Amino acid sequence: MMSANYISTLVLSSSLRYSITSNQAALSKASTEATTGRFADVGLQLGATTGGDVTLRADLSFADQLVDTNGLVGGRLDVTQDRITQLSSTATDFLKDLIAARSTDGGGRIILPPASSNLQDLIGALNVSYNGSYLFSGINTQNQPITAYQAGSASKNQVDADFNAAFGFTQSSPSVANITPAQMQTFLNGPFDAEFASPAWNTNWSTATDQAMQSRISTTEIADTSVSANQTGFRKLAEAYTMMADLGNANLSQSTFQVVVDKAIGLVGSAITDLATLGGDVGTVQQRITTATDKLKTQKDILNNQIVGMEQVDPTEASVRVNALQTQIQTALALTSQLQKISLINYL
Repeated sequence: MMSANYISTLVLSSSLRYSITSNQAALSKASTEATTGRFADVGLQLGATTGGDVTLRADLSFADQLVDTNGLVGGRLDVTQDRITQLSSTATDFLKDLIAARSTDGGGRIILPPASSNLQDLIGALNVSYNGSYLFSGINTQNQPITAYQAGSASKNQVDADFNAAFGFTQSSPSVANITPAQMQTFLNGPFDAEFASPAWNTNWSTATDQAMQSRISTTEIADTSVSANQTGFRKLAEAYTMMADLGNANLSQSTFQVVVDKAIGLVGSAITDLATLGGDVGTVQQRITTATDKLKTQKDILNNQIVGMEQVDPTEASVRVNALQTQIQTALALTSQLQKISLINYL
């Protein structure tokens, strides 16, 4: 016996609505894949191999971070190297001035302006900052490493106190002319030298740490990426400039003045050598960073190619799916519109 099957417009409309919703979700996924060129849901698509993809992306992210970090570190070292070169050049010029002033009448007055200027330049160079961090502070990067040498400062007060203790008067006293070469030699090699050695240097002049900043420059390398203001070369320059600027040299006898100049010549010459070595060390780190960065970029390319190989979709195929799904959705919407117009009233 034959029977009739009845299909209501409600059932048809519900089926079409489900089809539209499903196709819209599929369209969103296909559109994403056509635009990005990779699976919309990588985990769902790769299944058991998702772990390998996650590992590759973690390695890529780490390499990318190291490249960015190396860029910042390289910038800091560039500025550091510039300051070392600048200080070395200034010291070389000052050495010539010292040699010229040694046998010149009034040499103390002649050498005073460049000595004072160079001391301030040295302090300014060591207090340079980059991206909010002081470059010569060691690991104490938030604090300015060198205190100013001026009236009332700890460094100035201590030099004044040492001079007065050694000779019984101040640097501006006329009695300075009576200081003998032997007395000056004893002062320079004793209490004055001690001001530029630890612990006095760290108490009166510097807040920097001897420990340098360290940075990871590759997956296997860590390098010292800063220079401390406590380096010997900087201390020697500070001592030489201070003794030529603030020991009353203009009033010293010629023989005593020559003792001071000879001491300064030795300090500046030694400091120039120290700065050359220091600049070479910085240059070596700069080259290591350049080499490490080049290797990291190569590594990034390899990792990226592996990731693309796992996640990549065919953009042409994805575009075809987008077009097909759009057609299906439009058709379903049109049919839904037609179904909504069907009514029993039209047949009554």
